[in-house]
Amino acid sequence: MLCLHQTTAIGKGEPAGLGGKPNLRYAAELARRGYIALAPDYPGFGDYKIDAYALGYASATRKGIRNHMRAVDLLVSLPQVDPHRIGVIGHSLGGHNSLFVAAFDPRIAAVVTSCGFTSFRKYYGGDLTGWSHKGYMPRIASEYGKSPARMPFDFDGVLTAIAARPVFVNAPLHDANFDASGVDDCVRAARERGARITVEHPDCEHDFPPDVRERAYQFLDATL
Repeated sequence: MLCLHQTTAIGKGEPAGLGGKPNLRYAAELARRGYIALAPDYPGFGDYKIDAYALGYASATRKGIRNHMRAVDLLVSLPQVDPHRIGVIGHSLGGHNSLFVAAFDPRIAAVVTSCGFTSFRKYYGGDLTGWSHKGYMPRIASEYGKSPARMPFDFDGVLTAIAARPVFVNAPLHDANFDASGVDDCVRAARERGARITVEHPDCEHDFPPDVRERAYQFLDATL
């Protein structure tokens, strides 16, 4: 399992169980269930203080995708890993990065995304400022004016790109970041195009509660 962290200063330390929120220690929990769990840092977090733009990348998101694909390279190189049974899990920042890396890397066989997306139209009423800073994709501002109508993609398209692989979505009803109805809009459109998506709507805010994590782990047990 590739285990991607949320927006937190300690980066990989949180899913690895070294600090942060107990509900987000999924790498440690999966390791206890017998999975081989790899938790890398996203650019600018944890021990990975780099400038993706100085390295020639157009976005930190794209550098993250490249790094996460290299993490899959590492996993499949291990003799104890079945290269056909690679999954990815993440919350918030890690939730959408899980979808992004799966869209670019067909070796990922299953995805768990927690609090990771909504339709751009329903993200803070269509204000994409939060997506356009240097930690994500600044061209959303410079090229597309932070307008959902001008964006060249939305998350229904990302889900459709990985339609051949099963996806588990945790979308809390009261997530202030990622509107649950916008999640359902994206899921509905992707399902019409053949996507296999399981959705949970816990009655909570931006979180990955224990009962939903357990169902996510059961989903991985059944699909990998």
